[in-house]
Amino acid sequence: MINQEKRRIVIRIGQRHLSFTSINPQEMANPVCFEPYVLKSGISVAANLREALKGADLRGQGINSVLVLLDTPVLMVPVEQFEEAKMGELFGLTFPDRVQEKVMFNVLPDLNVVAVFGMNKDLSTVINDNFADVSVMSVMTPVWRHLHRRSFTGVHAKLYGYFHDQKLDIFAFQQNRFKFCNQFETNRVQDSLYFLLYVWNQMALNAAFDELHLMGDVPNKDALETELRKYLKKVYFINPSAEFNQAPATQVKGMPFDLMIMFAKGR
Repeated sequence: MINQEKRRIVIRIGQRHLSFTSINPQEMANPVCFEPYVLKSGISVAANLREALKGADLRGQGINSVLVLLDTPVLMVPVEQFEEAKMGELFGLTFPDRVQEKVMFNVLPDLNVVAVFGMNKDLSTVINDNFADVSVMSVMTPVWRHLHRRSFTGVHAKLYGYFHDQKLDIFAFQQNRFKFCNQFETNRVQDSLYFLLYVWNQMALNAAFDELHLMGDVPNKDALETELRKYLKKVYFINPSAEFNQAPATQVKGMPFDLMIMFAKGR
């Protein structure tokens, strides 16, 4: 269970799983406490979280501060065009099936963009009923920030693909802005191959010199790599342990890459 001395946790909420993660400083060998929870079918995510919180008994441990990582569609708005008063209307036009959600946003100043997303209102109520201090961000926010800083190494262009929650987020940067950013639902090699190569061609990247970097829960990694290398020379899979200098979070079985960034880099 989560240590009483720790007053802040991270709750990651996906479509099929949620998890609680915190630091337990008394556990020197493995200070990262990761508690996954499989969502029960037939009841809402909000109801699942309410049940999971009862089992974790976080309020009884004095936990009152939470960061929520939410797996949800994101609308990117350039900073210079963002108007908070209009973000709800813009989000509703972009995602008409999510108009009943509470619209939220994260400002990414280093990328000159605002990430706008929605949270189910019942889910928001459950979180706010249980915690006094709540912050919310997209699961992609720490990934974008980390890979943006990483993109400045080397001289060749880079395309990134992050596999998570049976989805593939593909993105690229040009200096301090996104050059491409989109999400595709896939857990099959052929679909992943198609999406990656389609974006690669759309961006007019060089198959001999430019780089493709993949990370996360890659479905059938060996088969995907074999297919990609038929077309691209420089294909790399990011190893979290090497990427974050064997940080304790990288040793936790089942922890998503976005959570590893949060606990290895603190963002």
